[in-house]
Amino acid sequence: MFSSVVMALASTGPAYSLAATLGIIVAGVGLQSPIVTMLAFVPMLLIAYAFRELNASDADCGTTFTWATRAFGPRTGWMGGWGLIVANIIVMANLATIAGSYGFRLVGLDGLGESRFWVTVAGIVWIGLLTAICYVGITVSAAVQRWLLCLEVTVLLLFAAAALVRVYTDPPPTAIHVSASWFNPFEVSSVRALTSGLLAGVFIYWGWDTAVSVNEETVDSARVPGRAAVLSPVLLLVMYGLVATAAQSFAGVGTSGIGLGNTAHHDDVFSALGEAVFGSGGTGLLLSRLLILMVLTSALASAQTTILPLARTVFSMAVHKAVPARFARVHRRFLTPTWATLGMGVASVALLVLLTSFSRNVLADSVDSVGLAIAFQYGLTGFACLWYHRKVLTRSPRDLICKGVMPGLGGLLMVLLFGYAAFVVYAEPGYGASTVDLPVVGRVGGVTVLGLGTLAIGFLLLPVVTRGHSTALKLQRSLLPGRLPPQTACETACRYLPADNGSGVGGDWYDVIPLSGTRVGLVVGDVLGHGLPAAATMGRLRTGLRVLARLDLAPDEVLTRLDDLAEQTAQERAPAPGCAPPPADEAMVTCLYAVYDPVTGWCSMARAGGPPPVLVAGDTGTARVLDVPPGPPLGVGGLPYQSTELRLAPGSVLALFTAGLLQAAERPDAGLRRLTDSLTGHRGGSLSELSEQTVTAMLSGAVDEDATLLLARTRLLDRTRLAQWEPAADPAAVATLRSGVSKQLDAWGLDELAFTTEVIVSELVTNAIRYVGGPIQVRLIRDRTLTCEVSDTGHTTPNLRHAASDDEGGRGLYIIAQMTHRWGTRYTATGKVIWAEQLLPPPPVPG
Repeated sequence: MFSSVVMALASTGPAYSLAATLGIIVAGVGLQSPIVTMLAFVPMLLIAYAFRELNASDADCGTTFTWATRAFGPRTGWMGGWGLIVANIIVMANLATIAGSYGFRLVGLDGLGESRFWVTVAGIVWIGLLTAICYVGITVSAAVQRWLLCLEVTVLLLFAAAALVRVYTDPPPTAIHVSASWFNPFEVSSVRALTSGLLAGVFIYWGWDTAVSVNEETVDSARVPGRAAVLSPVLLLVMYGLVATAAQSFAGVGTSGIGLGNTAHHDDVFSALGEAVFGSGGTGLLLSRLLILMVLTSALASAQTTILPLARTVFSMAVHKAVPARFARVHRRFLTPTWATLGMGVASVALLVLLTSFSRNVLADSVDSVGLAIAFQYGLTGFACLWYHRKVLTRSPRDLICKGVMPGLGGLLMVLLFGYAAFVVYAEPGYGASTVDLPVVGRVGGVTVLGLGTLAIGFLLLPVVTRGHSTALKLQRSLLPGRLPPQTACETACRYLPADNGSGVGGDWYDVIPLSGTRVGLVVGDVLGHGLPAAATMGRLRTGLRVLARLDLAPDEVLTRLDDLAEQTAQERAPAPGCAPPPADEAMVTCLYAVYDPVTGWCSMARAGGPPPVLVAGDTGTARVLDVPPGPPLGVGGLPYQSTELRLAPGSVLALFTAGLLQAAERPDAGLRRLTDSLTGHRGGSLSELSEQTVTAMLSGAVDEDATLLLARTRLLDRTRLAQWEPAADPAAVATLRSGVSKQLDAWGLDELAFTTEVIVSELVTNAIRYVGGPIQVRLIRDRTLTCEVSDTGHTTPNLRHAASDDEGGRGLYIIAQMTHRWGTRYTATGKVIWAEQLLPPPPVPG
């Protein structure tokens, strides 16, 4: 905990932040600078709670990028990560100039400290050194930070105490006694001035989220970083309030001399206050030099801890395919992101050289523009926390306040600050050190152009970096059923949840396939790869399974033939000699296929890898995991698949799902227990609501893999819609059978289909008597179509052929094919069933 708090405080760079912004705040709000400095704490505390709650739910070093991606999608997540990158790189350039300038002053080389060239050179050296320290590892970084922070806080408190003592014992001409009006925000001259001051105040608190960025390297990563994030702004509030009050009381707000309003010292108020507070002789000279050292170490500490979240955010973005994958490489010995750390160090050096070459005041304009990036990033994080936890806000008052109200309010405050500052305060041509003449818009302040311009670059890169995720998701969606068609056999509902990041989307599918005899096929599957290849493989296998299912094959045989297709697909994707092979997991496919018959209530199923299904009993509402033998994943080969049959009571709910639904659990068995607990007790009600509630309960946090849940509530076919006969194996029985069929159709009001149905029954039963013998069973099923089924004990498949003009037979099946909508054959344990479907006549038009 102590190391996390040290990391958070050091990253803010208290001495550097005050030195660089206190003068800017005073210039905007005057004597009210202490209260404005303290008011900036409020939105920071609210956002700190957002970081704490999000970290507790998903401890990812990508922070804003990862959380915004999970809450709003990859496009918003990219912009959140880009805002953090922009802010950190610009601040790195600023910190390098401060470190370079103060380094020269510390050794008495004030002339070099004023030289832009030598300050830039020193800044590059400092960036290289600090990048190397961060590259070596987090342990070395934390040890360095502890010593630097202790020195910094000690000198800051000593400075504040000495300044206040001097004000009341030996006051300089600029001294002002502390007044209650300093802490009244309503004394600020205008809303515009207050906004400008608050945004600058936000900058001095920024950086505490480093403690969360290194969460994956922290003990108890789900709690300690979040607590440090909340505690750090509170400690900063006390420190900033004390130092700002003491500095203003000692130096005043005048525009000359050591006054905080002197524009010559806006970028560094402590350089003028050191000797004035401590004196220029003996101990005073030592303390003034120590004050310079303090600002130097503050800038160095802040720069070092700025590299940490920057590198880890880029690392997380690389893992999630938002930036090139090479940035996700980790050093084997130091266990730090290699390309991410070194790459961001190089980017900071490049920006430092660019800004010092073209700007007269690197610090002023860039610090203000960083405030825009900070407000954007933090505001997005606040809203991400609210939306991410929206389904659990009513769980308890604490969840409502800490996960909803506080983050949402913090996000709103940040957005208001961003909008007002960017388009009103900073947009004024006279604000900042530069003005830009833009087409159509006209003259605009350089701070607005720099701040919005850097964010706009990220927006322009957006289509490129999110193209893979978007394309895979669109392909995935297009290959899945648009809607689940209504079935007589069961009521169905499905919930498909794509992965939050680009590396996960692409593999899951589900299907509901109408089969002959009002039966229905239920499917869930998962291609274990990611992205476009997995989505394409999924579409191919789904199409293949639908074709195999319509052949009325048993579930185990369907999976056997689908395994051949998966193996063929893997062979076709085999790399050419000398080429890198595709990821091994993309050849792994899990699938669960079940067939339910509403006439008998029997369900047959088989699975190729993946988790077993869960059954909720229709009479008791208890849920249990079904014992379906696990076969090998498709495309792997191995043991044969095995079907399992069981009778399902009406109203039973069968849950088929992919392994992604269990990803939040530590172990698969724990996930299955959690799922059965979620489903237990649900015997009625809407299946759509049940699927939504179940997915919410199972995946309330991060979704790193696709997750699919298919629910089916079974029904038995109404006996009034079924008629069956068992004629004798005698040609004379066919006439009696035709009569019974005609009477049944008349009772159903289907007289129009009587002639064709009699022909179908006569032909199929006659063939069964002639070629097989008894026993024979005939069934008529009235559903969305009229189905005629004739079953016998034979195992020979009838063939449809075109009879020649002189053939005496062979025309029966051809006639049936012409008279029916579709026909086919399926095999049973005792023989086969030949079936034929006819479309029902349209209902009569009233009137």
